Amino acid sequence: MWGKEKGKKVDFDRHAGKTTMVAKGTQITGDIRFEGGLMVEGVVKGNVIAEAGSESLIRLSEAGRVEGDISVPNVVINGTVNGDVHSSEHIELASKAVINGTVHYNLIEMVMGASVNGSLVHANLAKSPEVEAKGAKEKAGKESKVDFKASSITSELTEPGLDTKQSPA
Repeated sequence: MWGKEKGKKVDFDRHAGKTTMVAKGTQITGDIRFEGGLMVEGVVKGNVIAEAGSESLIRLSEAGRVEGDISVPNVVINGTVNGDVHSSEHIELASKAVINGTVHYNLIEMVMGASVNGSLVHANLAKSPEVEAKGAKEKAGKESKVDFKASSITSELTEPGLDTKQSPA
């Protein structure tokens, strides 16, 4: 769709031969450090950390749960995370995703039904010196902060000019 690079597909195909799975019914206690792909259908009680500089991917299924922080460049969540999520590249929150913590993202996709109980923090990691200088000038003129705190974030799309008022029955 708009601006998506066809070659930058967030999928396990890019990590063939380097994919690890935590199966349904499995519980791991302790931190997981990995490179490549990680599929979690069970429970991880600890932090999930990708190797620095990698293009690693974690996919958390609907039945999956992580009780700790996630620090992975590419993240796809459809389960529950009790902790902060740090994604330097791309994060996708599917309809059953529940995150109880702060989401640090560069690019985010959020499907209706996904829930973030905490803050969404945009972290543009690839700023040029010109953008940094412009941002510093704007910040000197005014201070602003975008911070979403809610028990659940949902979205609804409407068309401009469409009357959404209900008539009395």
